[in-house]
Amino acid sequence: GLVLGVYSGKDEDAAHFTSAGDAFDILVSGKLREHLSICGPPLKKGKTRIFYGLHQDFPIVVVVGLGKKNIGISDQENWNESKENIRSAVAVGCRQIQDLEISSVEVDACGDAQAAAEGAVLGLHEYNELKQKKKLVVTPQLHGSAENEAWQKGVVYAEGQNLARYLMEAPANYITPIKFAEHIEQKLRSFSNVQVHIRPEAWIATQQMGAFLSVAKGSAEPPIFLEIHYLGGANTNDSPLVFVGKGVTFDSGGISLKPSSGMDAMRADMGGAATICSAIVTAAALKLPLNIIGLAPLCENMPGGKANKPGDVVRAKNGKTIQVDNTDAEGRLLLADALCYAHNFNARAIVNAATLTGAMDIALGSAATGVFTNSSWLWTHLYEASIVTGDRVWRMPLFEHYTKQVTDSPLADLSNIGKYSRAGGACTAAAFLKEFVTASHWAHLDIAGVMLNKDEVPYLRKGMAGRPTRTLVEFAARLSNDSHN
Repeated sequence: GLVLGVYSGKDEDAAHFTSAGDAFDILVSGKLREHLSICGPPLKKGKTRIFYGLHQDFPIVVVVGLGKKNIGISDQENWNESKENIRSAVAVGCRQIQDLEISSVEVDACGDAQAAAEGAVLGLHEYNELKQKKKLVVTPQLHGSAENEAWQKGVVYAEGQNLARYLMEAPANYITPIKFAEHIEQKLRSFSNVQVHIRPEAWIATQQMGAFLSVAKGSAEPPIFLEIHYLGGANTNDSPLVFVGKGVTFDSGGISLKPSSGMDAMRADMGGAATICSAIVTAAALKLPLNIIGLAPLCENMPGGKANKPGDVVRAKNGKTIQVDNTDAEGRLLLADALCYAHNFNARAIVNAATLTGAMDIALGSAATGVFTNSSWLWTHLYEASIVTGDRVWRMPLFEHYTKQVTDSPLADLSNIGKYSRAGGACTAAAFLKEFVTASHWAHLDIAGVMLNKDEVPYLRKGMAGRPTRTLVEFAARLSNDSHN
């Protein structure tokens, strides 16, 4: 199969092919343009036409609508619209080839081979590990060789996000804390400049991570603290970028039990850990020239006989006491200890990701990841990275207003929920985390709203989204090019 792009132009009649489309049309003596003009109105953005028998090498050709040419960055949408159009169009074209049960597809670079590769590899991914009847595996490759390097980069970016999607989608009995850690270790095994430490419960106890352990003790599954060191920098002693990810491999809510409807989706409550670990796997594959440390506290939140009870007080690694008023606000307890530990590494920046609050989903839905940060420099880098990837971020407030709502606790230094209950829930959660941060460049990414894709991102199938892995990778790539100390 072959996927070719066509732009929508001012004159409605003529098809404006990409250079690859023009070359193919010449190869078939103008038949492609002719067929396209007689088979209906001009192709709109994201729409397709399928042609059969135009050329012996490509029995099926799918022409995809790319929208307007060179549209570039949209200030309204906060992303590069050309790249998004290419990702979406290529994904649709590749899926149509897959539906026709053709196992290989060549893809037009459409003027941006990286975006085209991302659209193809993300668009074809589907979790069907546990089904006997599987969809045909389609291998996309670049049509022509002019932009091969950019294409390969796009493939690596997309495979990174697909790894996060795989981990998030897999059932919680298949991805337990130890199995999660082992899966990531196996992915990193071939890299000589990566060290993986799978820390057991005894180590966690020696680190005095009382908040993390208080969540883990409700489950029969033992907790794991996964620590990854990627040493890609010219000097292994250079200050690293530290990624921290919430790794609750299943979240029942604990004693504050969640409603049963939709609880199965809480197998993806380790989305923070999945995205940051996948970003490091991708950084290693791209040989990014910087040092990255990944920290993932992994456990289940279950209502066992030893589970936290509402009103219990636990002690975090930095000595602060926390009143656990709601056992379903557990992610911040894991992160509190992991953030304290992150300060051991003289980090250039600390970035944590977590499916932390339903309130984040209410605030932004799946349009963007909410970012709470104490650093405008860090925010700018994350924001600029997200414009390129199309996996957007939006800055949220870290006001003292919210801090007061978590520090006014009857029994302890902090309460794990804001005193006005649901009001500003994503903001009070961020204010809670801030109490465990002294670094001057820290950002908290609340990814609860972008955890799942229904149909909002056209180049992702329905299911766990693996967002914002590519934005984290692009951010790290930009940081490696930045002279900031």
